[in-house]
Amino acid sequence: MKIKSLQDLEVFVRTADCGSLSAAARLLGISPAVASVALKRLESDLDLILFVRTTRSMRLTPEGETLLARCRPLLEGFREAEEELGAGHALIGSLQISMPSDLGRNLILPWLDEFQTRYPRVHLRIQVSDRLADIYRQPVDIAIRYGTPPSSGLVALPLVQENRRVLCAAPAYLRQYGTPASPHELTAHNCLCFMLNDTVYDSWRFWKGDKESLVNVRGNRLSDDSDAVRRWAVAGYGVVYRSRIDVVGDLVAGRLQLLCPDWLGESVPLHLVCADRRQLSPTVRLLREFLEIRFNGLVGTAGRT
Repeated sequence: MKIKSLQDLEVFVRTADCGSLSAAARLLGISPAVASVALKRLESDLDLILFVRTTRSMRLTPEGETLLARCRPLLEGFREAEEELGAGHALIGSLQISMPSDLGRNLILPWLDEFQTRYPRVHLRIQVSDRLADIYRQPVDIAIRYGTPPSSGLVALPLVQENRRVLCAAPAYLRQYGTPASPHELTAHNCLCFMLNDTVYDSWRFWKGDKESLVNVRGNRLSDDSDAVRRWAVAGYGVVYRSRIDVVGDLVAGRLQLLCPDWLGESVPLHLVCADRRQLSPTVRLLREFLEIRFNGLVGTAGRT
C-alpha cells in the first residue's frame, strides 16, 4: 500500500472540501475525468474506498475521514514550504482591499491576520463596507465581491463558484411565529431586508425544479449593513435571505436554522476583482490562493449543514 502521487492527495482533499468531484476539478484547473482517475488511482494505491458515491453527492467513508485528518496538515505544510522556498518571504508592498461588511468582519479579517503573520512585510489597507467601491476612481487595488461580475473591463478571479442565498431564522423566532413550509409563506413573516446603494432587496427569488418563484417580502427592520441584518436574525427578530457563506457559522452552531431546504436560492459566486491584469502581482495571486483554500474549507463545512 503506497501513495504514488501528491496530486492525487490534493484531488482527494479538495473533493472532500467541496463535496463534489467536478467542483474540485474546477478549483484545481483540471478536467473532471482527470480528477476521477486520480481519485480511483489513490483508492487503488491504498486498497481502500474513500468515498461513498451517489448520483447527487459524495460522502467520506470512515477510512476517508482518517486519511483526510492525516494528509491535510501534510499538504498545507508542503504548500508553506513551497512558498518559503519561492517568493514567500520576499513579498513586500501594500495592498488596498475592499470587502463586504459581514464577510469582511467575521471571516476575511481573521484570515488576513494569519496572512500578515506569514508575510509581515505586506501592508494592508482595508475598506469594510457594503457599498461597492469604484476601483477605477477610489484608492482600491482589489475588491472582494458577491455575484456575477458585470460585462465590463474588470478582471474577476473566482474565490467560490458554488454559493447560493439561503433562507434562515433563529430557533427562538420559529418557536414563536412558526416555520414557513415554502417561500410563499414568507408574506406572513417578518423579513429582515438588506439595502445596497439605496436599493432595497425585498424581492426574494427561489427555484424548485423548473419552477421559479419571486416573493415580495416585508419587515420592520432594514439596513445597508449586512452584518447588522445577520445579527438581527440571530437575535430572533425575523427571517433572512443571505449568502450561505455568511451564515454557515451560525447554521453549524445552531444560532440559525435553515428553512425550505428543498428550494434553491439565488446563485451568488464570490470573486476577487481588480481593474487591470497588471495588478495581479505575486502578492495578489498568493493572497487569492490563500483565501481560496480557506473558502473551500468553509464551503465543505457548508455542504454538511
